[in-house]
Amino acid sequence: MILRLEKHITGSQFSAIQQSLMEIGYKANEVRTQHEHYLIALGKNEFDIRKIGSLPGVADIHQVSDDYQLVSRKWKVNRTMIDLGDGVFVGNGQVAIMAGPCSIENEKQVELTLQHLSDNGVRIMRGGVFKPRSSPYAFRGLGIDGLKMWHQAAKASGIKIISEVMQVSQIAEMHDYVDVFQVGARNTQNFNLLDELGKVDKPVMIKRGISGTIEELLYSAEYVFSAGNEKIILCERGIRTYEKATRNTFDINAIPILKDKSHLPVVADPSHGIGLREFVEPVALAAVIAGADGIIYETHQKPNEAASDGQQTLDFSESARLIKKIRNTFELREGS
Repeated sequence: MILRLEKHITGSQFSAIQQSLMEIGYKANEVRTQHEHYLIALGKNEFDIRKIGSLPGVADIHQVSDDYQLVSRKWKVNRTMIDLGDGVFVGNGQVAIMAGPCSIENEKQVELTLQHLSDNGVRIMRGGVFKPRSSPYAFRGLGIDGLKMWHQAAKASGIKIISEVMQVSQIAEMHDYVDVFQVGARNTQNFNLLDELGKVDKPVMIKRGISGTIEELLYSAEYVFSAGNEKIILCERGIRTYEKATRNTFDINAIPILKDKSHLPVVADPSHGIGLREFVEPVALAAVIAGADGIIYETHQKPNEAASDGQQTLDFSESARLIKKIRNTFELREGS
């Protein structure tokens, strides 16, 4: 059960609400976010919801049967929209496009990618400066200096940045240079990291775990929300199965299911979802038809020379074609 509290609730009113919840056998958990003040009440006893909802200090009350309460769609009428500033949104009824290389490599690469995105009207660039790699000998990113260089160039181009944070100690140093923190598949259940990202006033995109269920992804989002951050994006990026023909098995089912279960925007990552360059486009378009609020994919001026993930990365001509097809497919979806 979710209680949204009045903004100017008094201490005595708050105590009275807590006492009333205790009397009906419910445990109250206080949550303060950037926007609201909540009590998440957990219990199984039946009671008249009007008894609690009419208490002074309660703005509204919602019965939510899901264990992931705050990210559930069952209590929130309007879907969450993420405002990145300067007219850039995710979940505003359009399809957001986020594109860029797997890894930030050098200044020239950044300049070329930003020009490509600008030419095609894309306002969000993805890229990694801290890279979790299966091999310790693979390229693992330029680190914070690379992020600062990238941020300066992107800001001059009017383009927002999304980049992966791998550990708690990186949050503070990255904070001023990213617009969206990305939690990668390997860190989806790094609960210490999720708790700390709940304390920042920046959007967080959480990718589905390598073998994670839809429910586990929603629980990960609940960690961030319950720690104080309502600016959350969910990302389907494929899961590991017994299939060997592709890098992962992209779960197209997850997109409508996530949108049915949660009010949070849902983004699809076809690059990691299938892992083969020639099939990124059809998977991306399928995700748009399935209802995705955004597509995030990898592009590089010379994919075969990319420091990482070249086999799933589009060149700029392929990327430009995909951008056009994403927008056309979205128009068809909305017109149907």
